[in-house]
Amino acid sequence: MRLLPITDLPDPRAVLLPFPVPELPDITVFAEALRRRVTGQILERVRIFSPALLRTFDPAIDDAEGKQVTGVSRLGKRIVLRLNNQTALVIHLMIAGRFRWSDQQATASKKGKINLAQFVFGNGTLTLTEASQLKRASLHCVRAADLDLHDPKGLDVLSCTPPAFAQTLQGSGRTLKRALTDPRLIDGIGNAYSDEILHAARLSPTQRATNLGDDELLRLHAAAKSTLEHWTKTLLLEFGLNDPGSLGRFPGPGDITAFRPDFAVHGKFRKPCPVCGTPVQRIVYAENECNYCPKCQTGGKVLADRSLSRLLKDDWPRTMEELEAL
Repeated sequence: MRLLPITDLPDPRAVLLPFPVPELPDITVFAEALRRRVTGQILERVRIFSPALLRTFDPAIDDAEGKQVTGVSRLGKRIVLRLNNQTALVIHLMIAGRFRWSDQQATASKKGKINLAQFVFGNGTLTLTEASQLKRASLHCVRAADLDLHDPKGLDVLSCTPPAFAQTLQGSGRTLKRALTDPRLIDGIGNAYSDEILHAARLSPTQRATNLGDDELLRLHAAAKSTLEHWTKTLLLEFGLNDPGSLGRFPGPGDITAFRPDFAVHGKFRKPCPVCGTPVQRIVYAENECNYCPKCQTGGKVLADRSLSRLLKDDWPRTMEELEAL
């Protein structure tokens, strides 16, 4: 059996799920774009095309029709539309769920292949889509008083103190990658932004939170906050939502993605690290990948990639020098 050189390996994005879970900056953009369009509007009709989408029956989804939207907000990775009858619609896009907005009212059902639901307002139509055979997106119609039940209660990095951040991470006993992406621990961070945060903090994704020193915890907190703030501001600016008086542009197909050209490491397998020039490496697991720079984050060590280390066994490189030798 001939072992493939590293340069002959397929691009991981060709085999991984191409739809990233929208994270805090992405959800903030969707929520802000929606807030400017539907707040104060009457939700005239709700059309459900996928039976798997609606996860509740009390209150009935029909109770939302004819009600005014009083607010739009983010709840973890969920978007909440509050209505003036003390009910709320909680939408979780999961992996492949996305919103599309039209300034025209949809007068007839347009189920299509990927449409899950339509929300018809007086000034336009919001369509919930999911371009995947695995229907994971969800819609809950709940009483406003019960919204807390849908809150994962992860720590808000943008407002928490460094000691609170450190206590939350170290109390989990998990690796940094897993702790940062657990919504019950940290709010709104997923696969893409955790890679960017860990690279900015110069920490290994497989490092245990319990092993971090005080300086490393402070560095990680600062990196998490600055990364989320930077990308939230960048995306709001990209869609013209930085100006409070502007309607802005609603994100279209392909606009919400985890493969952004200005990312440092996420989705940049084999590309040079922008700090040191070392080729970015990755770990593939399930439907995700973890990207990192060996020189900046792991002391030159190449972490085992399950999808290849099983094949290469003892031939799997452990350092960048061994990797280059392949």
